[in-house]
Amino acid sequence: MTARTQSILSYLGIFWLIAYFAGKGQRDPLSAYHLKQGLGLLVIGIFFNVAVFIISLVSSMVASAVSYAGVLLLLLMVFGIIHAINEVKKPLPVIGKGFENQFPFLDN
Repeated sequence: MTARTQSILSYLGIFWLIAYFAGKGQRDPLSAYHLKQGLGLLVIGIFFNVAVFIISLVSSMVASAVSYAGVLLLLLMVFGIIHAINEVKKPLPVIGKGFENQFPFLDN
């Protein structure tokens, strides 16, 4: 699997695992960068969905309003895929800088 394909798959939720295990032996720096960004986005998405679930237990009206913010996560995913297609190391808007030095297990 090419570094470009790994980079694209790293933003697609469960396909992150496929991208991770496909490049386990030797990983291109480009795919490692996008794996970090994709994993960070996945973690943020999981926390967001858990928060919406907890809010829905309290108030379904508020939860439905907050759940529309999930579109922002979709936009971040699209930005990441566009950067991966263009083969550039550019962080995701707003949250990407925080994940550049995280997840050191992806550097090998």
